[in-house]
Formats: sequence, C-alpha cells, structure tokens
Amino acid sequence: MAEADEGRPVVNIQGELVALGPLRRDLVPLYHRWDNDLLTSRNRGTSLRPVTFEEAMAGYERVASDSASSAWFTLYELSTWRPIGLTWWDEINYRDRTAAYSIFIGETETRGKGYGTEATRLMLDYAFTVLGLHNVMLITAEFNTGGLRAYKKAGFREFGRRRQSYPVGGKLWDDIYMECLATEFESSVLARTFAPAEPG
Repeated sequence: MAEADEGRPVVNIQGELVALGPLRRDLVPLYHRWDNDLLTSRNRGTSLRPVTFEEAMAGYERVASDSASSAWFTLYELSTWRPIGLTWWDEINYRDRTAAYSIFIGETETRGKGYGTEATRLMLDYAFTVLGLHNVMLITAEFNTGGLRAYKKAGFREFGRRRQSYPVGGKLWDDIYMECLATEFESSVLARTFAPAEPG
C-alpha cells in the first residue's frame, strides 16, 4: 500500500483501526503541538519544556533524512484518516538485529481505544518481517499504565527495571525495560505481503 487515493494520505501499513505512513512536512505544525503537550512529553520521557517551532522543524529534518538507523511513521486513525500520533524504531542495528521502540498518541480523545496496541503490533510486524530484526526493546515509566497494557498486549515482556530513576510529580518512578523476540511474534499483516510467490 503506497499511493494515496481519494484524498487519503500515503500509508505503508494498514490494520483494522490504524494505519502507518511516512512523516510529512505539512504536519510539522501538528507534530509541534504534540511536542508541547506536557502529558504526552511526560509519558515519552522527553524534556518537559516548551518546544519552539524551529526545534520541531529541525527535528523533522533530522529524522526525515536518517533512514539508516531509524524508521518513523505518522499514525492515522483509520475511520477518519486524521493523524493522531507518531511511532518509530530508533537505534536500528542490522548486524545485531536490534532496535528501540517508541510511540505516542498526540490526540487526547483517541487514547484508550486500542490504537496504541494495534500500532505497536504493526510496528513489531514491520521490525521482524520487513527489517529482519530479532530482538527489539523499549523503556517506559511505571506510571504509564496505559502504555504498559498496550505493550504487553502487543507482545512485549518486561525484562528489567532501573529503579527510582524517573522523577515525576514529586515521586521517583522505575523505568521499565521491555523486549520482544521475532520467535515470540506471529505476523498478522505483513507476512502476506512479503510471502514469496510460488515457483511455476
């Protein structure tokens, strides 16, 4: 799935609830708004400070040109085709077949609808089926209960903690480390696309 039709955005992967497509320069103002949502930033573990539009544009230019070690997608709500967040693989290492996962849903009213779970499953499918990775991981704070539920449903498992390493709201929280192996995941979408044609 590569071409946009009927005014829809270009997407690479489509599930039942969400679709994933490339970053878009025209969406930088929207990405910028999400960057300045303190709740989103808190759950992402990013700096809780104002982000200027210039910083947002510079960030877009940086990741849009770094195809060697990262793979970024805009997350779309399928029923409306509106962009609702971002998800990406970072620190991609093709020799070791590893990468680090991140996601955030920027539109508040679309949280808690299963979009994060499905997007994470699609991203795991992409990592294992398309990129050929074997072990992928993520780090999230223990207070991110919605994220933890989504990650577990998608196939991630906790493998360790960095205790009391993330201060938020006057309390020190654990950073939770999670991973998923290709051998523990069954492709739900991309296996059909990448299945080789039978000879003959």
